[in-house]
Amino acid sequence: MASKHIVCPQCHRVNRVPEARFADRPKCGACKAPLFNGHPVELDASSFDAHVEHSGIPVVADFWAPWCGPCRMLAPVFVQVAAELTGRAQLVKVNTEAAPGLASRFGIRSIPTLVLFRNGKEVRRVAGALDAQRLKAWIGQGG
Repeated sequence: MASKHIVCPQCHRVNRVPEARFADRPKCGACKAPLFNGHPVELDASSFDAHVEHSGIPVVADFWAPWCGPCRMLAPVFVQVAAELTGRAQLVKVNTEAAPGLASRFGIRSIPTLVLFRNGKEVRRVAGALDAQRLKAWIGQGG
């Protein structure tokens, strides 16, 4: 039975979960929080690498800022898609005001910028707000 590493959205520990158990609402072995809660995970500089480098499912990072109008327009879409893709992709948010080092490290020039990571590597990125259908299609999970 194949298993994947899933990073806990609460304590950021890596868990090995059999793919067949994804639908069973697996919990973190360390803190007992649900591994798939259907919400984007707020990350900072200290938790970002754990999620991107160790996740066995695609990670979609939304680099945003609180003052950004298009970022606020994307926010409810991002929440919706996070719920729809639970267990197939982990959607995370990075506030560029709170984590300017991450924004600099990834060369974020405009916000919102979405970056798709697979197996710890950047696969693609897009700048600007997308609707739910386009976001899911961009991630590669339908739409």
